[in-house]
Amino acid sequence: MGALLAVGGIGGLSVSQAEPISRKGGPAIKVGCAAYSYRKYLKGDKVSMTLEDFLETAAEIRCDGVELTSYYFPVEGTSAYINKLKRKAFLLGLDVSGTAVGNRFTFPLGDQRDAQIADVKKWINYGAEMGAPCLRIFAGPPPEGTSRDEASRWVVECIQECLPVAEEKGVILALENHGGVTSSADEVLSILKAVDSDWLCLNLDTGNFRTEDLYADIAKVAAYSVTTHFKTQVQPAGKSKQEADLARIVRILRDAGYRGYLTLEYEAEEDPKTAVPKAIRRMKEATA
Repeated sequence: MGALLAVGGIGGLSVSQAEPISRKGGPAIKVGCAAYSYRKYLKGDKVSMTLEDFLETAAEIRCDGVELTSYYFPVEGTSAYINKLKRKAFLLGLDVSGTAVGNRFTFPLGDQRDAQIADVKKWINYGAEMGAPCLRIFAGPPPEGTSRDEASRWVVECIQECLPVAEEKGVILALENHGGVTSSADEVLSILKAVDSDWLCLNLDTGNFRTEDLYADIAKVAAYSVTTHFKTQVQPAGKSKQEADLARIVRILRDAGYRGYLTLEYEAEEDPKTAVPKAIRRMKEATA
């Protein structure tokens, strides 16, 4: 990315003009599913699905790839277990499009921050083992009594500490717009620009902006996205949940020259066993 320029940003930091991802060959969108979509069966008191089962389901409903969310791995993912999943995914014809960790980086220096950084570094290594090209990370909300600018600075510091491992292992950190200090497109871009690294990009989540014109926010950051989550519902500011305009989202991604995965993260009321296959079919039709 570009050289550092004094252009304001987080608390007056000198930040770079982070550039959109340069892609050749025109837009191309593949369809995937995140294990998170089946969370009610993968975790809890009545677990009835394993990650191996999820892979088989993803193949049955004709996904191109899968995101193997960290929450559903055994407490300690071993190399043997990861290799087992990687082999199964390959034999089923599925890409491992990424993995995801549920971190929080809005902590000052201290044990809490150290623990979060250590967990992200651990999952960078696991991601490399499973062949995941990117790791979804969060920023987090400002702690009580902390300004958004200061909390964003902490996020930048934490990401910068993780980047050498990400680069060494070849796993891109994909920062998700997930509320907190990444609630708007401008906040997301501020962090990307302050970090200024080819190993930090965006995990665009189409259902996480709560702004009045959330589609404008999606369009503003789409060219920075290395992977994209599709939610079947959106919720503009001051309004109730409504069906996401999938055709509009696909147009925005194509206009941005996006080449990558549109990965379903299902959160609506219908049982995922019936809703997810229908959503995947719609996504395949919309991206054909």
